Amino acid sequence: MPPIKLVRSKRKTLCIEVTTNCEVIVRAPLRVSEKEINRFIGEKADWIEKSLSKMKLRQNKKAEENSNLKPLNELDIKLFTTKAKRIIPVKVKKYADIIGVDYGRITIKMQKSRWGSCSSKGNLNFNCLLMNAPDEIIDYVVVHELCHRKEMNHSPRFWAHVEKVLPDYKERRKWLKDHGNELYFF
Repeated sequence: MPPIKLVRSKRKTLCIEVTTNCEVIVRAPLRVSEKEINRFIGEKADWIEKSLSKMKLRQNKKAEENSNLKPLNELDIKLFTTKAKRIIPVKVKKYADIIGVDYGRITIKMQKSRWGSCSSKGNLNFNCLLMNAPDEIIDYVVVHELCHRKEMNHSPRFWAHVEKVLPDYKERRKWLKDHGNELYFF
């Protein structure tokens, strides 16, 4: 079993999470003793092992699926950037009108860790690799960033704005989490 990460917060209950990276996280209330946390981990040991096995199988399956893919080269990235500069501003205009917000400059570039961002001045950045994603995922990222023009956070109010425009945003968001790494390959 890998090392267990303990995260304490103002929560009321103990819980265990096994991440897609096979990391085990125990979330605990501030006042719960280590003895009680260790007892809880012991009770859940079988579940943790089972969950870790499932995640490892998933990782192996993804690795097999991706073995046929080749990493993007500079030319691919230039082509995606050119295509994104044509497609994304049209989507931004469309959804900005629907949401009722304005925006500043739109920048398209290759980013390693973000699909999009919105500055406090309303400037929008988008990852050119979105051109390797299905159209509804591009729409989700555009709507997500434009909703930051109303709420510069990820509060329930922010997600309510996203849901008004894309009632199925949770499925789109999950797709991006599950398949985002694949967008770096061709």
